[in-house]
Amino acid sequence: MIGYELLYRDGANGPPGAVGADMAGARLLADAVLDLRLDTITDGRTAFINLTRSLLLNGAATLLRPEAAVFELGEDISVDGDVLEACYSLSASGFRLALDDLAPGSTTETLLPFAAFAKTDVRKLSRADVADLARRLAPRGVPLVAKNVDTRAVFEWTREAGCSLFQGYYFCTPETRSGGALTTHLTHLRLLSALNQPRLSMDELEELVKQDAVLSLRVLQCINSAAFAIRREVRSIREALVLLGMGPIRKWASVWCLAKLSVGATSELATMAMLRARACELMAEELDVDTNEMFLVGLCSLLDAMLNRPMKDALNELPLSEPARKALLGEKNPLRSVLDAVIAYETGSWEDALTSDLIHDEATLPRAYGNALAWAREISAANLSA
Repeated sequence: MIGYELLYRDGANGPPGAVGADMAGARLLADAVLDLRLDTITDGRTAFINLTRSLLLNGAATLLRPEAAVFELGEDISVDGDVLEACYSLSASGFRLALDDLAPGSTTETLLPFAAFAKTDVRKLSRADVADLARRLAPRGVPLVAKNVDTRAVFEWTREAGCSLFQGYYFCTPETRSGGALTTHLTHLRLLSALNQPRLSMDELEELVKQDAVLSLRVLQCINSAAFAIRREVRSIREALVLLGMGPIRKWASVWCLAKLSVGATSELATMAMLRARACELMAEELDVDTNEMFLVGLCSLLDAMLNRPMKDALNELPLSEPARKALLGEKNPLRSVLDAVIAYETGSWEDALTSDLIHDEATLPRAYGNALAWAREISAANLSA
């Protein structure tokens, strides 16, 4: 994985290049530098950020360090002398540019001398056209990024066509396998199940954690990290439970179990699951929804992809409530509505994200997602490397 594409919402929902899009893009760049911090958003990886013509010509890109971002120029940008000069200046200053939605015969092909990447929407082009683009870009050393890779079949043919980078939700979906693959995860599934028993006592929780030596070590390391702001070193599981209570420990141990369940899958899945869990929990705090159950629903929302099993099978070992189980299986209820809103925000589907019946303040979801992102990054950095 090399980076993330950062999406922003045009406040007026107008076409690219509209005033609303310019203001939203400028706000994204300012937020990346001053508010959320780009290293938190991308975990140190490259940020792919779309630039409108106005933002390109006004020099907004120079708010960021050249190594931190790749600026995407869409096919809708009219190429003239001003655009060529701006691209030359950015390239000469060390900034990297990507041509977005590149297609054979596109007017933006004139910007190829300045491009470090080219992206193409594989839902709009034939296999022959994609292969032709890859073949023509190869001598320039410009990798072709396949966009909207949502199935294994698309991944396979775009790779065969010459694409070297891929973007899409295929990497977050399960690839069903036969046989007993699930048994290799049974220990952590059972632990995750036990941790989330509603009547779990503190003594039982301590005993569960102590049964796994690595988990015990990670719990102590996590509690002593900046994420929990404890001002003195905690030296025992019992002390940790007394200081923090059962809720945070159960939550963290569940996160650790999920990380172990994702071994063998893309490493991003565990981080995405944690981000969803925390965002769902923060949303639930402002809505009439159970926060603990909402955290667990978000945490398990990618379990099928981690285990390469249908969600129904993946949930068999977990003692979830009926509403939580139904939500994870896609049935509509308040838990599912919160999860759907978080996923929509994650994918940049702004209208779906912000028009949920549960959301009465548009600031609720962006605030929850931003805070969850910082939390997930810190937890991941401190504890999921083992």
